[in-house]
Amino acid sequence: MIDVRLEAWHAWAPGLHVAQDWRAWATSPQAVADDGQAQPACAFLPALQRRRLSRLARMTLETAWPLCGEHEQLPFVFGSRHGETPQTLALLSDIVENQPLSPTRFGLSVHNAIAGQWSILRGQRGESAAIAGEADTFEHAVLEGALQLAAGAPSALVVVAEELPPPAYAQWIADVPFSYAVALRLGKIDTAAATPVGGDWRLAQSRGDGEAPCPWPHALDFLRALLAGETSSQHTWKARRWNWQRIR
Repeated sequence: MIDVRLEAWHAWAPGLHVAQDWRAWATSPQAVADDGQAQPACAFLPALQRRRLSRLARMTLETAWPLCGEHEQLPFVFGSRHGETPQTLALLSDIVENQPLSPTRFGLSVHNAIAGQWSILRGQRGESAAIAGEADTFEHAVLEGALQLAAGAPSALVVVAEELPPPAYAQWIADVPFSYAVALRLGKIDTAAATPVGGDWRLAQSRGDGEAPCPWPHALDFLRALLAGETSSQHTWKARRWNWQRIR
């Protein structure tokens, strides 16, 4: 069981760019159109740096960037179950066609590349982690963020992002309804301080017993519950039941 403060959040998906868009989505959640072309502006970066970023990297930076002050040094946790599927497919296609592999494309396709790009572009010198779990990658990323807080960090950034995979993956990947990134700024609970808009939350795990999995990716469902004003939610994956409870 862990207790964390949700100091701030930011999210991006095609057509869902600002808090007002997400509040409207939370009242009637549905899959949004995603042709793979729409991507965040990342206007805070020079054009040359933007061009070097994959779509997944741009989604991650777009959501995390406004949650970190200009001179702050915060732990960074990147979570993604599937990672850079378009980049991986392109590399596999080159192998099939006996084409030379691009070292740059390969280097940017590995799972911790986005965390590395964040560190370089932000000048972050602290801890960073890249997590790939199952459908409950979101909860494992939050746990990693909580561990950073327990180790002494004043706040921690957690970003969970998935890109709608290419059609070739459709037989194996069915838990990404559309591309999205959800960033949370987590902090320690301080009962003497005013409660932030995000509130204080408790995450506990119990044993699941064959319940149906959540119909939405866990990060999106937590955001939906938050914006809908719900004080609790459950996410079950296999034998793991994750219980979210707002405590303040």
